[in-house]
Amino acid sequence: MEMEVKKKELKFKGKTLEELKTLDVREFAKLLRSRQRRTVLRNFQEHENFVKRANNQLAKGKRAVRTHNRTLIIVPGLIGIKLQIYNGKDFVPVEITMEMLGHKFGEFAPTRVRARHNKDEKVKKK
Repeated sequence: MEMEVKKKELKFKGKTLEELKTLDVREFAKLLRSRQRRTVLRNFQEHENFVKRANNQLAKGKRAVRTHNRTLIIVPGLIGIKLQIYNGKDFVPVEITMEMLGHKFGEFAPTRVRARHNKDEKVKKK
């Protein structure tokens, strides 16, 4: 007896990726939590324009889309796109996945680095 192992299908609020891709930004906003919904509905034109611009740049042959805008919410039209998000010093490469829906760009490009202390520095101080 052979059992087929099915890969778990990813869903966002009960909707598959194909269903989400058919929604426009304002319809998708209805699935988000209140803070994200408010942000998307206030700036839906900015979100739609970014998706169009990103798709145009990728169609022209760019490998990744660079952006300084860390406040945009990730919408279904961006899934699978490689972005480079500015963190204040350099561009951090990020590939958008299904799990990132509803989060802001800035969450995936940290602006601060963890402090690293070497033992050599501690020895020199003594």
